[in-house]
Amino acid sequence: METQLLPASPESIARAAALLKEGSLIGLPTETVYGLAADALNPAAVRKIFAAKGRPQDNPLIVHICDLSMMETLTSNPPELTYELAKAFWPGPMTMVLPKATCLSDEVTAGLPTVGIRFPAHPAAQAIIRESGLPLAAPSANLSGSPSPTRASHVYDDLQGKIPLIIDGGACAVGLESTVIAVMEDRIRLLRPGGITAEQLRAYAPVEIDDGVLHQLDEGTKAASPGMKYKHYSPKAKVIIVDAPLPDFASFVNARRENGVYAMVFDGEEALLQVPTLSFGVQDDQPSQAKVLFDSLRRCDELGAKTVYVRAPQKDGIGLAVYNRLLRAAGFTVVGKDGNPV
Repeated sequence: METQLLPASPESIARAAALLKEGSLIGLPTETVYGLAADALNPAAVRKIFAAKGRPQDNPLIVHICDLSMMETLTSNPPELTYELAKAFWPGPMTMVLPKATCLSDEVTAGLPTVGIRFPAHPAAQAIIRESGLPLAAPSANLSGSPSPTRASHVYDDLQGKIPLIIDGGACAVGLESTVIAVMEDRIRLLRPGGITAEQLRAYAPVEIDDGVLHQLDEGTKAASPGMKYKHYSPKAKVIIVDAPLPDFASFVNARRENGVYAMVFDGEEALLQVPTLSFGVQDDQPSQAKVLFDSLRRCDELGAKTVYVRAPQKDGIGLAVYNRLLRAAGFTVVGKDGNPV
């Protein structure tokens, strides 16, 4: 299959919509990461997503919409809090897990009684959904387990020959997948952190942080959200998080310098390291970390890194989302300055 990479023009958006209505897959931009989209109401089309990505069948998909009326056709009696949160954060990088309507197949929801729904902010994503008239099931447009794509070129690298079209909408503004929350009548459970933070959500209802945000799910546990169960976002290199102040981090890494060892640090910290470095943003600027994290993880493979030691970010605000992605990239391998697990 030939894969076209086209700018987000009216003509290419019309082409994308036509392909979706035919049951094909496309790569589309959102403000979070690029998505691999199919008609969410077409089980055969949705199955193509899993085949193209090599994605486990028990990993639920998020459905993307372009207005609240579309949400109401996909859910069954959503809590009143849903509408308050939608008014505050949609369109934007937030997915709400709600009771699903019967029109959605188990292929989309991995057999769960709920569905994750998001109204993306990217104008090209909205235009494609509107032009097609379809709700779109769309996980990240990468090979399963690898770093998520934040540029159209990343999608092309991973899925060339597997899908007919990728719409290039530029670099993603957020750079990490959406915040996923389970919405109840009187509270919110944070399943996956992202660009909308727990602190922001607490203005609307009490927020519980799901144990799966910072810990590996037990074997056999059903994942309520994408990104909870499997190793994700990982380069071929071995990733190890080192939770230590900069001087201790530098000493730890320098003592292990050898061919193929790299360090991922914040801007301005490179001078203390005696190994090649990659940056993932500014220490006190969490949005900058989110925006470049997946780019940096992909660069690890381009540079031939074998082991990458990463400075642990803060674990609040958007920093919680950055740390969550790093945990999964590292397979939950976190050590302190002495090299012992923490």
